[in-house]
Amino acid sequence: MPTSSHYDVVVIGCGMAGLAAANRAAELGLSVAMLEKAPEEHRGGHTRYSESFRVPSTDADIEQYGYEFVTKADYSADDFYDDIMSQTNDRADPEIARTLVDNAGETVEWLTELGVDWDMDPLNVGYTVARTFFEGEELVSTLVETAEKNGTDVYYKTEARELIRNDDGRVVGVKAITDDGFVELESDAVILGAGGYESSPEKRTRYYGSDYDAMTVRGSRYNTGEAIDAALETGANATGQWGGAHMALIDAESPPVEGGANRVDGYQYGVLLNREGDRFFDEGEDARAHTYAKLGRIIFEQPGHEAYIVIDEPLKEHQRATGPGGWVKGDSLEEVLAEVGCDNPETGAETIREFNESTDPGEFDPDSLDGNDTDGITPEKSNWALPIDEPPFYGYRVTGGITFAFGGVETNNCAEVIDTRGQHIPGLYAAGNSVGGLFFDNYPGGTGLSNAAVFGKIAAEEAADEIAPTKTSPTNQ
Repeated sequence: MPTSSHYDVVVIGCGMAGLAAANRAAELGLSVAMLEKAPEEHRGGHTRYSESFRVPSTDADIEQYGYEFVTKADYSADDFYDDIMSQTNDRADPEIARTLVDNAGETVEWLTELGVDWDMDPLNVGYTVARTFFEGEELVSTLVETAEKNGTDVYYKTEARELIRNDDGRVVGVKAITDDGFVELESDAVILGAGGYESSPEKRTRYYGSDYDAMTVRGSRYNTGEAIDAALETGANATGQWGGAHMALIDAESPPVEGGANRVDGYQYGVLLNREGDRFFDEGEDARAHTYAKLGRIIFEQPGHEAYIVIDEPLKEHQRATGPGGWVKGDSLEEVLAEVGCDNPETGAETIREFNESTDPGEFDPDSLDGNDTDGITPEKSNWALPIDEPPFYGYRVTGGITFAFGGVETNNCAEVIDTRGQHIPGLYAAGNSVGGLFFDNYPGGTGLSNAAVFGKIAAEEAADEIAPTKTSPTNQ
């Protein structure tokens, strides 16, 4: 049960958005309560299962902390902005996107000062922009401990179910459910950072289709959207692509929920076949970071919700798989395809032979779009079109897994929640995957954590600026 009934700020959620908001609010001298729906051993939302931040390296001076970018050290905020707009087909809110990229570098510096430990080595070949990498549980633990050290009270197994507004329309608290029943926390501001609705089978079916109750959830089972519902019920405007989501290519043997990344990197260099033995996607359309988050949905809508990566021996060194499944190996394409589960292995083998005939590669460069394309087949392969003809051959069974949904509440670039009249709801802020308007159709890899951290920090700063002149509650001890 909460030890105090009044706080300057109540933060809903213990993922990256909530952790950034709680830490910044505490730094600014505000009393903070952070409500986490999950038990302590499962805290952290999807951040617990995440791996990296996309960073405008020209704006992030992390060398002062002993770190150095390995990939694309000249990646600028403008480059980041262009990637967001390109991958979302120019549908992203330009002000939100601009604010994100302009603040991402200094936010990563700030997280480093809070004690976050980065690994700068790319997870595999094929990364084309600057990243910082991390271990999810460790990052969550570090930021929770820092927030608590600065006075934040963290309440686990405490789910926000209702926002309280006074007669003036201001959000002045939260009603939450705990093991001991309902509690009410009064506050001068509330920051929503509770993730999206992607872990709810009901909402996946509602927004994506009848089969999506069966889709694998890569992250937390607790991101089921009730906090978003509470904001909408109090007047927040719903925005963004509610039928869109980050749905990644993952290992088909992944558990139904909380499996984490379960990555299969390097698919872009090989061939993807469906159960019928047909190609269905331009594997070399772009770098992995610009295709994997839309490819999961494409694969899930293939027969049996699965597909097969097929490579030969020279490509094996460029693959990385972290899921529970494994590579199938054989001396013939038919053997591999039969063992991996293809219904028509002979058709699949013929598809690959036709693919091989369409290739005429020059120099292969796994780290850039090398221009090695196919000629005369559909779908084409735009880059890395190498013949799959040197045994042994390998196959890997993959499916689509949902990471986070693209719909949420509307905010402005100050993280203020906007209502259905287009007005800011006083006292209410939001950040991270509870917010819509940034991602549409696709997703530039590594942007979600950067977005959550930037706007969680901004939300706390805006709340402090709003409530500090009239703050009347004592700092919670």
